[in-house]
Amino acid sequence: SDIHIEPQRRNVRVRYRVDGVLHEMMSVPKYLHAPMLSRVKIMADMDIAERRKPQDGRIPIKHAGKDYDLRVSVIPTVNGEKSVMRILDKSSVLLGLSKLGLFPDTQALLEELIMQPYGILLSCGPTGSGKTTTQYSVLNKLNIVDTNIVTIEDPVEYQLPGISQVAVNRKAGVEFSSALRSFLRQDPDIMMVGEIRDAETAHIAIEASLTGHLVLSTVHTNDAPQSVTRLVDMGVEPFLVGASLIGSMAQRLVRKVCNDCRTAYHPPMEALERFGFKPDPNNPITFYRGQGCTNCRETGYRGRIGIYELMIMNAEISELVVKGASAGEIRDAARANGMRTLQQDGLKKVLAGMTTIEEVMRVVQSVGAALD
Repeated sequence: SDIHIEPQRRNVRVRYRVDGVLHEMMSVPKYLHAPMLSRVKIMADMDIAERRKPQDGRIPIKHAGKDYDLRVSVIPTVNGEKSVMRILDKSSVLLGLSKLGLFPDTQALLEELIMQPYGILLSCGPTGSGKTTTQYSVLNKLNIVDTNIVTIEDPVEYQLPGISQVAVNRKAGVEFSSALRSFLRQDPDIMMVGEIRDAETAHIAIEASLTGHLVLSTVHTNDAPQSVTRLVDMGVEPFLVGASLIGSMAQRLVRKVCNDCRTAYHPPMEALERFGFKPDPNNPITFYRGQGCTNCRETGYRGRIGIYELMIMNAEISELVVKGASAGEIRDAARANGMRTLQQDGLKKVLAGMTTIEEVMRVVQSVGAALD
């Protein structure tokens, strides 16, 4: 997904990020760095004479009959300018919801939510957790001729036909909040805000949702219940959050077990205990992992799949929000109403042979008991 070109004291290190993990691919002589970087800057329409300031650009390329964009970032370091190229594959974000790794019951609930005429639906998770892919997949599902969809993004990573997409441009005064105000005069049905970062954006998004619009956005929180308290922490009145939020979905990406070298194994008992999983001698379960082969670069993993935590707002949870409940109290109520946590969703995928316990533990920061 990313190519890193990193100047060192005596050479240039080139690394690729594959399935979320960086791998060193080659070492290039230092004297090749300057001409190589100049070529990248020219292709990305950057200033090749500027070496003291960070720069961003974009390179459109075609490979094997497919169109890609390379989003290029260059920063000055003590050893020279480092460049990172994010590979943007349009086809990878136009997946149907069924391709995201949602279990059928979660997908059905999500489809019910996005068919609501108004309200806010949030996607939660750290950078690189697949939120953009999920958002675009939802937009693709909703993108029909009788619906007006507008987005404000920073930046616009993929261009979607039939959708009016606006890029944040701080020099021109185009911010999330100002764009949202303008959107309200564009007769929208659905609005997508790349991220809710401040109180002003949050208030306008809530105003839009309460006046008959479906609003999709993201926040950086570890799980779905924390997205509620994040909005309140921004200064949004709890009763407005309770009235406007229809759901929140946290997610992570885990690596999939390589099908070409998959083999049965017994996970460490410590890992099983951290998930609250107690093996039943009368009902043995087979766990799988990859041994490592040329097809998976000896990692045992190939490709990634999402794990999800979908919280549906209802009267009980809304009342808790209005009363100023903590994220823990909201989480308990959501679980009592059937919410499957990230850990539980990950464990289901482990039991289905899709991934490993170690991989779920790697991407989920706080692993509590997955099963009660």
